[in-house]
Order: sequence, then structure tokens, then C-alpha cells
Amino acid sequence: MTAIIDYDAGNIKSVEKAFLKLGEEAVITKDREVILKADRVVLPGVGAFGDAMEKLHFYGLDKVIYEVTQKGIPFLGICLGLQLLFEKSDESINVKGLGLLPGEILRLPENPGIKIPHIGWNSLRFPNKGKLFKGIEENSYVYFVHSYYLKAEEEAIVTASAQYGTCIHASVEKDNIFACQFHPEKSSSVGLAILNNFIYVNRM
Repeated sequence: MTAIIDYDAGNIKSVEKAFLKLGEEAVITKDREVILKADRVVLPGVGAFGDAMEKLHFYGLDKVIYEVTQKGIPFLGICLGLQLLFEKSDESINVKGLGLLPGEILRLPENPGIKIPHIGWNSLRFPNKGKLFKGIEENSYVYFVHSYYLKAEEEAIVTASAQYGTCIHASVEKDNIFACQFHPEKSSSVGLAILNNFIYVNRM
């Protein structure tokens, strides 16, 4: 069973539908016990970094996320969920992220021909081998919606990158923690394949 963490950050139902389409039982929940008993956990989200951290603290879900990752349960952050895993963001200067991974979230640079927010399909490059991308061809297209991007401190954890005015660290993996800046649940067959890889990640 996959637990999808509900912290009022939006974009949750589409994630649930994607897992159900793959034949995976999925539950949207704030309940600590349900989350800790799950086979895998997803932190989705769209919205502002500071607001999201405030909601995680309010519901006590930050502590639950630390428990999940410490127990070795496969954990996937999507879009804002990826950003929250890191230390800080340009979007909310005085707000600390979860700090589970070293790095920072920067505002996309304003360059000629570059629209912000970045909304649309971009191809991926795979600088390091990642379990989420098993069987997926390099230069496959996925769907992005964001104004801020990840610059990870550890290049070795970056399993996918994309170009949009700068090099975006589009996906990371470290131990049982996985995250995507793009939306696999909105990325057609490629995105479903990524989520399916996450479901079976412990068998790889």
C-alpha cells in the first residue's frame, strides 16, 4: 500500500489516480500510524515552500517524514515535495526545509525566451544511474510546473537533469529517498513507468 501524505498542498488526487491506474492500493492520509505502516510513502505538492513547511509542522507530519525515512521505507517527493526535502529555498528565505538532503532551491533565472513559471514538457538526461528510470530511455519527456529548481550539493545523488535556462536537477535518489521536480503523475506513459519503478524499487 502507498500512503500519500495530505498536508493541504494540492495535486494529491492526480497522484492517487496514477497509482490506482497501476493497480496499486493508495490512500491519502495525515494519520501517522497509517503512514508508518505503508509499504511506501509519497509527498506530493504544489504551492509555496514556506506555507508547505508551516502545514507540515502544524500537522506534525515533519516528524512522521523523519520516522519514515529513518525506518528505510521507500519515500518519494514530487515537485514541491522534492524541494521540501532540502535545506532552504529562495522562495521563503527564513524558512528551513526538512534538510534530509543537502542542497538548496533557487529561483529559475530570467533569460530571454524563458518563461517563469516553467510549464511544459522537457527531456531528461541521466547523469547517474537511477532506479526510478530503469527501462526508460534518456531524452524521454516529462511534465514540469515550477518557478524554483534544485541545486543539489551532492552531484552523485542526481539521477536526472533538464535544461531550462539553467541545469535543473530534476530527480535525486539517496538510499530510500527518491524525488522528482517534474510530475510523473502527469507525464503520460513515461511518468507511469517511473511510478511503477518506485512501487517495485525494493526488488531492484
